Amino acid sequence: MKASPIAQALFPGGMIPDDSPPTPNPEKTMAQGKKLLMLVGDYVEDYEVMVPFQALQAVGHTVHAVCPEKKKGDFVRTAVHDFDGAQTYSEKPGHNFILNATFSEVDATQYDGLVVPGGRAPEYLRLNPKVIQVVRHFGETRKPIAAICHGLQILAAAGVLEGKRCTAYPACGPEVTLARGTFVEVAADDAVVDGNLVTSPAWPGHPRWIAGFLQVLGTRIQH
Repeated sequence: MKASPIAQALFPGGMIPDDSPPTPNPEKTMAQGKKLLMLVGDYVEDYEVMVPFQALQAVGHTVHAVCPEKKKGDFVRTAVHDFDGAQTYSEKPGHNFILNATFSEVDATQYDGLVVPGGRAPEYLRLNPKVIQVVRHFGETRKPIAAICHGLQILAAAGVLEGKRCTAYPACGPEVTLARGTFVEVAADDAVVDGNLVTSPAWPGHPRWIAGFLQVLGTRIQH
C-alpha cells in the first residue's frame, strides 16, 4: 500500500510503520458465542442481573433478558439486598433494568443456556406456566443452567432439581430439599457445579459462579 504524503514527510528514509491490521491468530480467536436466556422480573436483585448480563456479553455471548408480560425496551425494577445488622437482609431500590427481548416471543429451543438471577422476582415468576415450561426445557435437555440466590425457587417449582447437588440463599434450602435436590451449604462467595447446573448462594459468589457457568458452556478464555 502506497504511503500518504504526510507519512513520507515524517519518515523520509522509507521506514514507515506498518499500520495494516494484524493477522488474527486462530488460537486466540474467540469461538462463536452462545445464545443465552435470562429470566428476570420486578425486584430482581440488582447485582445478580446486572453483573452476569454484562459479563457474559463481554466474553462474546448473546444474552436475552426477558420478563413475562413485558416486551423489549420495557424495564424491570431491581432491588439491592444487603445485611445491615438485622436478622435478615434489607432491601433498597436499585437500577431500572432494560429488557432486550420479548418474553412472549421466546422459543427455548433456540437458546444454549439459561440464567436465573435471584431477588424477589422468582417468588412470582415461578407462578407463570410458560416460565416453568421454559425452565423444564433446559432441565430435560441438560443445557447449561446458572441460578443464584432465590433463583432456585423457580428451578424447584419446575421440578428440575431432583438428584442435583446445588446451593442457594439458605432460606431456599428447604425448597431445594422438597424438590428432591441435595442442598449444599457453602460460603456466600462460593459456587457449586453439578453437571449442567451451576449455583451460588448470593452475589458475592459471582466470580466463581460465572466462571463455573463459562466452563459448562465450553467458553475458553486465553491470556
